[in-house]
Amino acid sequence: MTKASDEEAIRALIARWAKAVRDEDRAAIRADHAPDMLMFDVPPPFQSRGLDAYMATWETFFAGVAKPVEFDFRDIEVTAGADVAFATATGQCRDCSSGKPEVLAFRLTMGFRKIGGKWCITHEHHSLPAEG
Repeated sequence: MTKASDEEAIRALIARWAKAVRDEDRAAIRADHAPDMLMFDVPPPFQSRGLDAYMATWETFFAGVAKPVEFDFRDIEVTAGADVAFATATGQCRDCSSGKPEVLAFRLTMGFRKIGGKWCITHEHHSLPAEG
């Protein structure tokens, strides 16, 4: 693959993952993740290692998010090497944990490794802008 095609493959992976979240399709959410992946998240637990721990966080998310699920990204930047890559983006969803839907803007950083010729998500970091 060329650098451009690797970046395109990673953008397609992010789009598949975001669609899987909007569809609440748990199998598709986990599909492109490495088994030993690590996530740092906004709500507790702040650190989840491995697919089972990662997937458990989605149950909390789906319980507190407005329906239909909004989970969209913009400003996606991808930097890809031969077998390691990262991406950054800004995203938004509609949170209902306060009892009413509120737009929640957040940042996303993802790390990827090419395993068996396929890009896999090895790290996710979701964060909220600091209130100032």
